[in-house]
Amino acid sequence: MRAVKERVREREKQREGCFLSAPADQPCLKMASIPAILQGLTDDEDIKVLLKGSLLWKIKGRHQQKQRLHRLQDDGMTIWFETRFKRAHSKHVFSILHIESVREGYQSEGLRKYGGSFPEAQCFTIVFRGKRKNLDLAAQTAEEAQRWVRGLTKLMARAEAMSQREKLEHWIHDILQRADKNKDNKMSFKEIKNMLRMINIDMNDMYAYKLFKECDKSNNDRLEEHEIEEFCTRLMARPELEDIFHRYSGEDCVLSAEELREFLYDQGEEASLQRAREIIQMYELNERARQHDLMMLDGFTMYLLSSAGSILNQAHTGIYQDMTQPLCHYFISSSHNTYLTDNQIGGASSTEAYIRALMKGCRCVELDCWEGSNGEPIIYHGHTLTSKILFRDAIESIRDYAFKHSPYPLILSLENHCGLEQQSTMAHHMKTILGDMLLTQPLDGDTPKQLPSPEQLKWKILVKGKKLLEDKSDPERGSFTSSHEEETEEDEDERSANSLQEIKPLQAKDATQISRELSDVVVYCRTVPFRSLARALQHQQPTEMSSFSERKARKLIKESGNLFVRYNTRHLSRIYPLGLKMNSANYDPQEMWNAGCQLVALNFQTPGAEMDLNDGRFLVNGSCGYVLKPPWLRHGQTTFDPESPRRGTGQRPVALTIKVITAQQLPKLNKEKNSSIVDPFVRIEIHGVPVDCCKKQTEYRLNNGFNPCWNETLMFQVRVPELALVRFVVEDYDTTSSNDFVGQFTLPLPSIKEGYRHIHLLSKDGTSLSPATLFVHVKCKKM
Repeated sequence: MRAVKERVREREKQREGCFLSAPADQPCLKMASIPAILQGLTDDEDIKVLLKGSLLWKIKGRHQQKQRLHRLQDDGMTIWFETRFKRAHSKHVFSILHIESVREGYQSEGLRKYGGSFPEAQCFTIVFRGKRKNLDLAAQTAEEAQRWVRGLTKLMARAEAMSQREKLEHWIHDILQRADKNKDNKMSFKEIKNMLRMINIDMNDMYAYKLFKECDKSNNDRLEEHEIEEFCTRLMARPELEDIFHRYSGEDCVLSAEELREFLYDQGEEASLQRAREIIQMYELNERARQHDLMMLDGFTMYLLSSAGSILNQAHTGIYQDMTQPLCHYFISSSHNTYLTDNQIGGASSTEAYIRALMKGCRCVELDCWEGSNGEPIIYHGHTLTSKILFRDAIESIRDYAFKHSPYPLILSLENHCGLEQQSTMAHHMKTILGDMLLTQPLDGDTPKQLPSPEQLKWKILVKGKKLLEDKSDPERGSFTSSHEEETEEDEDERSANSLQEIKPLQAKDATQISRELSDVVVYCRTVPFRSLARALQHQQPTEMSSFSERKARKLIKESGNLFVRYNTRHLSRIYPLGLKMNSANYDPQEMWNAGCQLVALNFQTPGAEMDLNDGRFLVNGSCGYVLKPPWLRHGQTTFDPESPRRGTGQRPVALTIKVITAQQLPKLNKEKNSSIVDPFVRIEIHGVPVDCCKKQTEYRLNNGFNPCWNETLMFQVRVPELALVRFVVEDYDTTSSNDFVGQFTLPLPSIKEGYRHIHLLSKDGTSLSPATLFVHVKCKKM
C-alpha cells in the first residue's frame, strides 16, 4: 500500500502547474477562463441571448412600465440591469443564486393587475428568495421571453448543482475579474491589495508584498496566469484541514481507505471500509488515487465541504419522523397576518405573501376577512392603512401553492369580520376553488375521539373557525363572537389604554353571527372561547381549539405550566403576537414550543432571530412544516413543566462542547467601500427551556473576514436537549455602536452531527451566503 501511495504522490508532483497541497476549494484559476456555471453552455442559444442582453419592460404599476436593458454578465452568475438612477453597482445587479423560481405569463399578482397591455406570452416573473420583491418583466416578443425563462432556468439548475468547490471557484474568478482594473489579465501589487480588501482581508503590507514577490517568478512586478494561480493557492490554504488530514494520513500525506475509516469512526459516522471507499470514489478528484482507493488533501476537503460534512444530520433532511400521530402531537409551522409583506400599520397586502409562506413550508396561514364592495370579501389588517386583496384571489393562490412544498395538511385560520352574506360567499369560494382539497366532512364520518394524523390528512386543506352547534334550534347559534373576544380582559384593557387602540381590527357590524355555509366547512379546527385550563381539560372536545395572545400564553406557562402542557397533548392551540406592535415584531417562539403549543404563529415578513428559530425548528423532517413533539409533550398524564424540568420525566441531559476553529469567506457588509473590513466574532446561543437558555461567544478577530481563526472552545450543559435549538451567529464587532449582523445558522440540537463540521451561513432573511462557512468541532456527551 505504501508503494502505491508513493507512486500516486510522485505522479501528482509531476502535474504541471498544480499544487499537491492545494485543497479542493483552491482551484486552478485562469482569469480569462470560462466560469464553472457557463461551462458547456456557451453555445446554448438561450444563454447567448442572455449574454447579449435584452430590452425588457419592468412592470411595477399601471403607469410604471419602463423599458430597461437586462443582461447576463460574463461571470454567468449575475444579471445586470440598466437604471436611470446613479446608484452603487451592487444595487442594480442580482445573483442567479438568489432566484427561487421563474414564472411564465400572468403568474404573479403584479402581472395579473398591471400586465394587461402586454400579451401574456411576452410576460414572465423572477421570484427571489428572502424579502426581495418579485421582478415582473415583459419582453418584446414571446420567443425572447421564452429564451429568458429557459436560460434562467438552466442557470438556476446549474447553480443548484454546483459543489462548494465550484461556488468558491466562481467567487474567486469574479473577484479576480473585478480586481483586474485594466483588464490585461495580469495583477500588479496595487491590484492584489485591492483584491485582498474586496475579499474582506486587511493583510499586512510587508507580508502581502513578500507573498506577491514569492509568486512573481518572472520578476516583472506583475503576476501572470500561473503566478496568480499560485498566489490564490497560497492565500486559500486551509492549515486547519491540512493538520487534520496529516494526523490521519501520516508522513506520506495520502489517506488510505483504512485511514479514512479511522477518521469516520472518530466523527461518529458509519465507519466501514465499504463506506470509506464510497466516499473516496465520490469526492476524490485524482483519477489514479481513486483507482487505488486513496484520498488526497483536495478530495478530503471536498468531502468536508459537502453536505456529508455539514453540521446538519443529513438523515434528518427527509421525512424521518412518525407522521401517523394526532395533529396535536406536532409542532406546526404557522404564520400570523400572512397577507402582509411589511408592517401591520401601512404595509402592502399581497397574494405573493401567501405563496412565499407556503413555499417556506408554512402549514397554517391566516386570512383576516372583512366586508368588501360588490359582495366580495376582502383581506387586510382592518382599520389600518394596509392595502386590500380579494379573498377569492388569496384562495386561488393557496390552491396553486398549498402542496408544492409539503404534502401534509394546510390549515386556513379564518379571522372573520364579515356579515352572513359574505360569509356564505367565502364558503362558496373555498368550495368551488379548492374543490376536493377542502375537507368538509370527518374522515370516518363520526366525531373522532382524537384528531387525525398528518398522514391521514395528506393533500387536504382544513378550515379553522367558528362552528354552529349541531342543534340548529339552539338559541346560541347566532351569538358566536369573533376570535378577539377569546382574549383576556387584560389584553383588552391594554388595547383600550393605548393610543393606537384603533389599529386592531374592530368587529364588523354583524360578524357575531355565523352562516351555516361557513360553519359547515369547519371540521377538525373549531375555535371556542377559553375559560380555564381545568374546564378545558374536562369539557373540551378533541376537535375544539383556542387561540391565545403571546401574553396570555406566557401567563399560563408561568402559572400552570404542567396543565398547559397536558392541554396541548389533546388539543391544538394557536399563539399569536400582541396586536399593538407597529413594526410587526415577533415574540420568542421557543417558550411556546416548550409548553407543547403547536400553532406558534409568527410574522413571516419580519426577519430576525425569532424567524431564525422558526426556520431552524422546521429545517428538519423534510422541511414539511410538521415536527413531532418529544414523547413527554405527547402523553396526557405527563408531569413535565417547562419552567422547572425535573430528571426522570424522560429528558436526557447532555454536555455540548463546540470548538469554533475558523470561518471562510465571510461577506463584506459594505461592498462599495473596499476599506470596510469586518472584525468577526462567533456567538453560540442555546434556545430551550429557561434553565438551558445560554449565550457564549469568541473573541473578535481584527480586520479579517476572509479566513479568521479562533480555536476557542465553548461549553454548554443542556438539561432538555430534545427541545433545544442551537443558533450560530457571526457578527462584526464595533466598539462605538451595536455590532452588525454578518450571518447565522440555526438547527435543532438533536440534529447536530458530531466531529469536524462546516456550517453554511445564511443571511438575515434566510438566503444562502455561499461560499461563507464556519468550521467547528462538536462533541455531545450524555450526562
